[in-house]
Amino acid sequence: MKTKDSDPGKWAYPDHTKAKHEIFEQYLLAWFPILASTNGRILVLDGFAGRGIYNDGSKGSPIIALSALLNHSHWQRMSHREFVFLFIEHDEDNAASLLSAIDGFKAAWAAENDRPFPDNVKTRVVNGTFEQEAQAMCDWLAEQKRSLAPTFAFVDPFGWTGLPMKLLAELLNHKSCEVFINFMVGFINRFIEHPDQTENMNELFGLDAEQVLADFDGTDRVAHLRDVYIRQLVEVADFPWVRWFAMKNSTGNVGYYLIHGTRHILGVEKMKDAMWKTAPSGDFSFSDRLAGLDVLFTPEADLTPLRSALLHKYAGAGPVMVKPSIEEWVVLETPYRKPHLTATLKQLEKAGLIQVNRPKGPKQQFAAGVTVVVP
Repeated sequence: MKTKDSDPGKWAYPDHTKAKHEIFEQYLLAWFPILASTNGRILVLDGFAGRGIYNDGSKGSPIIALSALLNHSHWQRMSHREFVFLFIEHDEDNAASLLSAIDGFKAAWAAENDRPFPDNVKTRVVNGTFEQEAQAMCDWLAEQKRSLAPTFAFVDPFGWTGLPMKLLAELLNHKSCEVFINFMVGFINRFIEHPDQTENMNELFGLDAEQVLADFDGTDRVAHLRDVYIRQLVEVADFPWVRWFAMKNSTGNVGYYLIHGTRHILGVEKMKDAMWKTAPSGDFSFSDRLAGLDVLFTPEADLTPLRSALLHKYAGAGPVMVKPSIEEWVVLETPYRKPHLTATLKQLEKAGLIQVNRPKGPKQQFAAGVTVVVP
C-alpha cells in the first residue's frame, strides 16, 4: 500500500530524530549481550520501520539495529545465538527502499569482513501495519500455545494511530520483552477530544477520552496524558517499571516523550545510561523531574535535585545499605544513574551531611557493606 509517508519531505533527518536513534543504538549495545547470555533466540521488532535511509544518507533504525549487533565488540561471544529482526512498514515504497538498504548493508558487511553474512541473523521486511502484523503474531502464538521470544520492540510512529494498548499488552507479555515508544504527546493533546479521533484515542490509551481526562486537575494536560499512558503500560501491559524522558524544543515545550517499559531493573539502568550518553543539541533537550525540579540530561549533571531528594527520603531512617537499597532507589525512582549517586554521596560526606559507615579493612568508597546515616 502506498501512502503519503513515502513523501521525501518526511525523510529529513533532524537532530531530535538523530538523538532518538542514538539512544536506541546505545541501548541495543547493552541489551544484546545481556540477552544473548541466557537466551537462544532474540527478537528486535521495529513496528514503524521507515525507509532504512534518510535524505542525507543517514541510517534508519533498522540499519542502526543490525549494525549495533554485527559490529558489536562482543559479536563473537554472541554468534552462537539466533537473532531475528522483524521490520514492519506500511508504505509500499518505503518497504522497498528498506529492503534495498538492508541488502546493501549485508553486502557491505560481508565484503568488509570477507565472509558471508551470518546465517544466524535473520531479517524480514513486512509491508503492512504494525497493528495488523502484531495481531497476526498474537493469534499465531495463541494457536501454537507459545510465547514471544525475548523482544525489544521499538514503536516509533509518525502520529498516534495503529498502536493499541491492548495489543501491546497481548504481544509483549513475555517476561523478557521490552518496549520503547515515541509518545507523540503534542499531537495527542491537540486531538484527544476531537470527535473524528475517538476510536484511535480509545485504542491508544485503552480508555475513552472521558476516562483519560477524568482526574485532570487543570494544570498541565501534557503531563497528565503522559501519566495516564504510563499508568496503562503498568496496569494493562504489566510493565512494572516504566520511565519517561521528555523531548523539549528550544522554547521549552514538550514535543514528545520517549517511554521505556521493562520488567527488569537492569533494563531501567541501561536505558538511563543510554539517555545520559546522548547529548542533545541547543535546539532541544531531554529532561525528567525529581522532587518538583527539572533534571536536564547534560554531560555535567546538576546533582542538586538528587542531593535534596536523598536527604529527604533517608532522614532519620537509620543506617541504610548503599548496595542495593540506595542504588535501587536511584535507578528506579529518580532520573539519575549509579555514577551520579557516587558523586552525590561523596559531596554529602565531605559536607558532613551524612555519616558513612565502612567495614573494617581497606577503605572502600561505597562498596558492598557500606551504610549511610542521614541525621
